[in-house]
Amino acid sequence: MTDLAVASHGLTKRFGSQVAVDAVDLAVPRGAVFGFLGPNGSGKTTTIRMLLGLITPTAGGHELLGRAMPDRAADVLPRVGALVEGPGFHPYLSGRDNLRRVDAADRTAEGRTAEARIAAALDRVGLSAAAAKRYRTYSLGMKQRLAIAAALLVPRELLILDEPTNGLDPQGTREVRTLVAALAAEGSTVLLSTHLLAEVEQVCTHVGVMHRGKLVAQEPLGKLRADAAPMARVLTDQPGAAATVLRAMGLTEVTETAAEASGRLGAAAPEKVVAALVHDGVPVRGFTVQAPSLEDVFVQLTGRGFDVSS
Repeated sequence: MTDLAVASHGLTKRFGSQVAVDAVDLAVPRGAVFGFLGPNGSGKTTTIRMLLGLITPTAGGHELLGRAMPDRAADVLPRVGALVEGPGFHPYLSGRDNLRRVDAADRTAEGRTAEARIAAALDRVGLSAAAAKRYRTYSLGMKQRLAIAAALLVPRELLILDEPTNGLDPQGTREVRTLVAALAAEGSTVLLSTHLLAEVEQVCTHVGVMHRGKLVAQEPLGKLRADAAPMARVLTDQPGAAATVLRAMGLTEVTETAAEASGRLGAAAPEKVVAALVHDGVPVRGFTVQAPSLEDVFVQLTGRGFDVSS
């Protein structure tokens, strides 16, 4: 599986009688920005902790960069940068000094280039001006930035980022998205765990959807959306009659308002729906077919939504 940066097989984690992660088969292509999507509590962080060897799976196995984990961890992990469950640094040291400690602990990092690499990492996440400030004075967003900087101290083939925009303001969020895109353009694979649909839609090439510990879908983002049924909307002054026709044609999730009826097309051809509406005497002022949003796809996969505004 040399074409995969991350591959898992039946990866499972139980805590007592609770199954937190249930037989997950991840396949993250090299060079992808893989959006690992799901609401809080869906099993994303537990999966990531198993991938990095921080906790032991109950069952199953996995490889990172083509190497079996945890057997080859010593070879693989220096090539992996990670931000998991928020940053953790010494509160009374400056941001720069915290990065010095992180870099010094990395046996693969070259000591003579440390200061230049630290400066470059701080600059890349916009913390150069705050590098001398103590970590305890940092805002949550600044702490997130410093954690990302720590993951970038040396070039990484794989970056695993768990909710990297947590605590960032809109400008900081945009900057992280730009950074992720730049890292991918430079050849890194990025596994981006998030509950923010907009984050996935704007930067990801592939997506995996977690729901109650199960991986319910994983595909290139475009294919995932293309496979989902589009929504048909009928503008009419007889929405009740239109809704009846839509249901008869096999459309699902049919709803109506004062001026329109809508439903998910499924196998029904749009032109046949229009013909049926006209045949039944429903006046059609407008008819549109709308491609599903990622939120629509998520709801179809899981039967529920989650907060997409924060």
